[in-house]
Amino acid sequence: MFTGGLALERGWGRGHPARTLAPLALVALMVLVVLAAPLVGRGGTAFAAAGTPKVSRPNILFILSDDLSTEEMRSMPKVHALLARQGTTFSNSFFNVSLCCPSRTTILRGQYAHNTGVLTNGGANGGFETAHRKGIERSTIATWLQGAGYRTGLFGKYLNGYPNTVPISYVPPGWNDWFSPINGFPYSEFWYTVNENGSFVPYTNKPDDYGTDVYVHKTEDFITQAGKDKVPFFAFVPVYAPHNPAVPAPRHAKLFPKLRAPRTKSFGESDLSDKPKWVRQRRELNKKTIKKVDAIYRQRARSLQALDEGVASLVKTLKANGQLANTYIVFMSDNGYHFGQHSLAVGKGTPYEEDIRVPLIIRGPGVLRDKTRRRLVGNDDLAPTFADLAGVKAPRFVDGRSLVPMLGARIPSDWRRNFLIDHWREVYTSAHPANAARGGALEPSELGGERQSGKGKSDRTPNWHGLRNTRYVYIEYSTGEKELYDLKLDPAELNNISGSASEVLLASLHERLTALRTCRGARCRAIEDERIQTG
Repeated sequence: MFTGGLALERGWGRGHPARTLAPLALVALMVLVVLAAPLVGRGGTAFAAAGTPKVSRPNILFILSDDLSTEEMRSMPKVHALLARQGTTFSNSFFNVSLCCPSRTTILRGQYAHNTGVLTNGGANGGFETAHRKGIERSTIATWLQGAGYRTGLFGKYLNGYPNTVPISYVPPGWNDWFSPINGFPYSEFWYTVNENGSFVPYTNKPDDYGTDVYVHKTEDFITQAGKDKVPFFAFVPVYAPHNPAVPAPRHAKLFPKLRAPRTKSFGESDLSDKPKWVRQRRELNKKTIKKVDAIYRQRARSLQALDEGVASLVKTLKANGQLANTYIVFMSDNGYHFGQHSLAVGKGTPYEEDIRVPLIIRGPGVLRDKTRRRLVGNDDLAPTFADLAGVKAPRFVDGRSLVPMLGARIPSDWRRNFLIDHWREVYTSAHPANAARGGALEPSELGGERQSGKGKSDRTPNWHGLRNTRYVYIEYSTGEKELYDLKLDPAELNNISGSASEVLLASLHERLTALRTCRGARCRAIEDERIQTG
């Protein structure tokens, strides 16, 4: 359990020692102290009594990488030393949609994608344009915390397509400090223009303009000023690394000359006969493609070094400012990534573990150190978790749940058993033409040729919806195909048992999936907690 309480603000009553107060004043002081004592919130954190100003609320620093797989965490020793060993790692952390914009919208709102309406990265059913059109930004973790007196700041990538359909000076509601690219090609870490609180600041190809470094330094300025002003902060740092083209900082360009992608059990899977058609039709993972996969993996590891150093720099700044002991640091990726698994070259958007599983680490006051939690958690849990840490009540529309109960020694005996995973294809109309967004907002296509069929024609993944629970992953495709893997017996997902599993198990999985696909709020949590009948 969390044991931290609320301390009286430094300097309170300065110049008025208790011995000079009249007896009646002493009584009043005692009553005030009792009323200001912390109450324990539903997550175990210390909250002030209703109607009493909070004297010392925790800071929250949220660092979000782009397309970072769990395997790639091996190349980030500083994150391991400063965050994982000093906090709690969630080894079964998943994303509802393995694409940037839907996942980021879910993080900001605490909702599954079918409830945000942001299903893809662009077009009529995704991107910033959809989020803005639907009014998603009017109620996010930023507006909740800002309304509670937090100073909020975003430094890096926002939603794909930003700032299409709005003035380029646009700053979304809830953010006191805003620093996000609006033009150029920020995915390359150079040659981009930033909207800094309504002003436009160009960055070129100078070493000091390297994107990850710039976002980190701006965040350090933000948290330092918040410390001087004695206000709690929420700092969101969504960097572009290691997203393709994964350009490393010049100082890291020659590292890891022999590094190659992990040869997991499913790497280059040869027998794809039980896989759906879209997998069977992908280009063969031959020696040439494998060489390219290794080169991409190596380049991504290089691009992650600036982020690894950035995490260390942020921790150092917090410590120097005297803020570290009262700051929660959360590190996560917006989706996973595969490298040759099931003979798919490189990319995301599949229902396989490499794409839906993401790293998640939380460090902070009261958080157990060097601990791993294996319970099922999702990206819709981030917003309610931040709200809980800040002592703010999340809106009723939130689908996720606070992770605060998982951070202390006593964890709930009952927890989520099922999590919804989805994938939609982008929909374009005459009003939403392809590639209409400004250059700085476009997401580059994946490398490696995975998006092409053996005949060189476009062969995109069909719509699919699935269920990831504590033992199985179950997928239903728009083509009528199905996949089912027993992760206890087959963690590499090599044997699709959808054709041989019991009717009771298949019916139970289908029923749960159907219910989750349309759930809202508390109903989602109730469905997630239900057990699957195995027959």
